Amino acid sequence: MGQRRSPLGVEDLERVAARGWRALEEGSLGGWLLRAGGGFTGRANSALVVGDPGVPLPAAVDAVARWYDERGLRPAAQLPGVRSRAADAAFAAAGWERDEDTLVLTAPVGGPQEVDVPVELAASPDEAWLTGYRYHGDALPPVAVAVLTSAEDAVFASVRLAPAPAPLAAVARGVLTDGWLGVTALTVAEEHRRQGLATAVMAALQGWAAGRGAHSVYLQVVGTNTAARALYRRTGFIEHHRYHYRRRVG
Repeated sequence: MGQRRSPLGVEDLERVAARGWRALEEGSLGGWLLRAGGGFTGRANSALVVGDPGVPLPAAVDAVARWYDERGLRPAAQLPGVRSRAADAAFAAAGWERDEDTLVLTAPVGGPQEVDVPVELAASPDEAWLTGYRYHGDALPPVAVAVLTSAEDAVFASVRLAPAPAPLAAVARGVLTDGWLGVTALTVAEEHRRQGLATAVMAALQGWAAGRGAHSVYLQVVGTNTAARALYRRTGFIEHHRYHYRRRVG
């Protein structure tokens, strides 16, 4: 088993996660982190609302809007945990739309596990991996590669069940930050679901991370994805906190 998990509060874990999924451009508004990544993913294109923005909240909302307007992106904010409620109310008062909750789940990193599925790990994603990762069911935009590879100490897992040029059966991305393994981009091809591939990929990534001194793992799953939530619950994950996005209308 990995080391005992170091407890982190909501804001600290979100800062770890932000380093694991880096935007291509970052700025700050007091303690808030402003992120732009060419429009690819909400996490890389939203203001992370943690800490004090250093100005009154209505002014902070306006400043966030200007920052994204200057970059041709729809202004958005990520609001985690209960401490963001006052800021959430300020964005709501400005008419920004709220989306569904995303759950942040955590677990201790386990030791090496025997799996029957061959999982390959690589330092960068190849074309087969990029084709296998379906972001919200869609093919990736060109900017995706820069976002996926912007973090330090990342690894890309893939499962091939048939020789090339057959597509990969499953892919995922892992990144190690301050002893925390972040798992993202976990995608299993529809025809290969319910065959244990997600569990095998998770085991491979945790084994990789344990060998590098990781103590804990985190991941995000939307609240409506009941199948994924059940899978992670069975493998020992618990809810750490939730977040949601606000996006300006129009």
